Amino acid sequence: MKKIGIISDTHSCWDDRFAYYFRDCDEIWHAGDIGDITVAERLASIAPLRAVRGNIDHGPVARKYPELDIFTVEGLRILLTHIGGYPGRWSRGMKKLLSDEHIGLMVDGHSHILRIMFDKELGLLHINPGAAGTQGWQKVRTLVSFEIDNAIPSNCRIIELGVPSSPTDK
Repeated sequence: MKKIGIISDTHSCWDDRFAYYFRDCDEIWHAGDIGDITVAERLASIAPLRAVRGNIDHGPVARKYPELDIFTVEGLRILLTHIGGYPGRWSRGMKKLLSDEHIGLMVDGHSHILRIMFDKELGLLHINPGAAGTQGWQKVRTLVSFEIDNAIPSNCRIIELGVPSSPTDK
């Protein structure tokens, strides 16, 4: 069994609560729009980090992280990207890629909308953890954690960090 923390759209924002909520995770996945490379480095100091670059990521972040990562954890095939859509509204070419790669879990960011949905047609779970940073229109900053055991995701937890304009979020 592995415990996973998912974060997205930090936009260079660090919050010490990331370390608190992800302290027991076996891995952390960042679904893009990291911003400053130091955010990724700090997350990697908590647990091994898998990350993809987003549309605002340039320089060191863009050089270090791919746009898309496909990997397997505990027998579950996973696709991690920044812009992917969601069940019924996949980005162009995403539905075919998900099917061809036999993906069981798709994780993305970009929309700043927390969304956890099952795609019955493709037989996969989709998770967008919302936005953890202070930039954007989201009303509440969010993270997600869950477990994977024998290819089955379970114990999903939504973590609310508060409103983006909070002065303690810097």
